[in-house]
Amino acid sequence: MGKGHHAHAHHDHGELKGRNLGIAILLNVGITVAQVIGGIVSGSLALLSDAMHNFSDVLALIISWFASKLSGRKQTSRQTFGYKRAEILAALFNAISLVVIAFFLLKEAVQRISEPQDIESGLVMILGGLSIVLNGLSVLLVKNDAADNINMRSAYLHLLSDMVSSIAIVLGGLAMYLWEIPWIDSVLSILIALYLVYSSWGLVKESVRILMQFTPVQINLEEIHTKVKELKEIQNMHHVHVWQLDDKQINFEAHISFKEDLVLSEVNRVLHKLEHLLHDQFEINHVTIQPELSGVCEDESLVSQERKHIH
Repeated sequence: MGKGHHAHAHHDHGELKGRNLGIAILLNVGITVAQVIGGIVSGSLALLSDAMHNFSDVLALIISWFASKLSGRKQTSRQTFGYKRAEILAALFNAISLVVIAFFLLKEAVQRISEPQDIESGLVMILGGLSIVLNGLSVLLVKNDAADNINMRSAYLHLLSDMVSSIAIVLGGLAMYLWEIPWIDSVLSILIALYLVYSSWGLVKESVRILMQFTPVQINLEEIHTKVKELKEIQNMHHVHVWQLDDKQINFEAHISFKEDLVLSEVNRVLHKLEHLLHDQFEINHVTIQPELSGVCEDESLVSQERKHIH
């Protein structure tokens, strides 16, 4: 027995999210082409690494857009949860790609420190400035959706980190122009790489936690158990599973032991009260409860260990 409490997104909001992603993709294609040409002409590793990061933005935004479309598909008998996890997979892929890019940048920058090259600082500053403007527009386009969607947050993080990279590149170009210190380009590449690892690691952990079906960090099972036992009809709660389907829907399932053998209408009344308690106090929006008499289960642990069956 169970009852779901769901918040449905508006169709036009989904279309707006898709359109904003589309515009951001076009902007980043433009930045990437300009920076690749500029990086080759100027000899700037920071500019080429930023171009590579921008190219990863294009891929990340395409993946986010595709995952956003997939997650809106209806459930079927074969996909009873639909494609809601598509956005979590996209977020994980995008976050890991940022970490991989960071390690590539570190390797190249460390090699370059020992062999600094002359860099055309004027072109670096112009293209870095262009990247700041266009990435800034992209960041504003996806900012609102990033607040409550892990997939959009991964796209936003790609864009924001690229804007920070571009700011560092412009400052580096200025330093090269004023003081002629070519190694600053490599040092900035290292700082950009470290920033990428720092900013994306939290997203990797959050995505993995959801995919592994761990209990959401904000959920305290002991506290829920205490609240549930406050209902006078309930003896015990056990065999509990709590997990997130995506970054909005929290699923909860448990066995509930009743003190007395109640009629079905009374059981339903208690379960209805329990569902509201879980939704209102713990923001759990999909509840499945198995009611039973106290003592029916041999193991009434809050979290039971699955036994291996020997055939």
